[in-house]
Amino acid sequence: MNVFYNRNGIGDVLLITLESVPSDQRTFERKEDVAKIMNSETGKAVGYNLFNASSHFPADQNGAVEMNDEKLSVINAILKKNGFNEEITADFSPKFVVGYVQSKQKHPNADKLNICQVIVGEETLQIVCGAPNVDAGQKVVVAKVGAVMPSGLVIKDAELRGVPSSGMICSAKELDLKDAPQEKGILVLEDSYEAGQPFPLS
Repeated sequence: MNVFYNRNGIGDVLLITLESVPSDQRTFERKEDVAKIMNSETGKAVGYNLFNASSHFPADQNGAVEMNDEKLSVINAILKKNGFNEEITADFSPKFVVGYVQSKQKHPNADKLNICQVIVGEETLQIVCGAPNVDAGQKVVVAKVGAVMPSGLVIKDAELRGVPSSGMICSAKELDLKDAPQEKGILVLEDSYEAGQPFPLS
């Protein structure tokens, strides 16, 4: 779930994106101040536009809106007030976390890719990584599925050359960190970091 507001750029509209769908596969239904965006093939809701947003929602920032359970409750109440009975559910757990690379093995179908098993707290993710310096035993920064990179890229489950990959092991440059080196390679953290702890981008 991504929520965006920019009054100067697009007007007093809160843009709520649940799923990316090509523009030619979208259909709309509007009730009062809410437009529901649906996948025209499946009828599934993929987003909402909330008009006159500042009169309904605490939209006090430009850009991506940092969401939490309280703000989601406000949005669901707005949907109901405007005639939509469905509720949006979302996971607001941290999406940028410290990972521990438990193992690394060569990708069977790509010389420059490695398959890593990365512990991120209570779960272990399989991540295909192309960085030349990734290795077992490292503490790294993982962008989990659902993370929005500083570039705007949304991290999704993927399959790289036939191997499933959930998340991304990040470089300092990809995280837009100050004084990030320009050469290719992931950011390797000090060992004092704990796997699973949130990693702040600011």
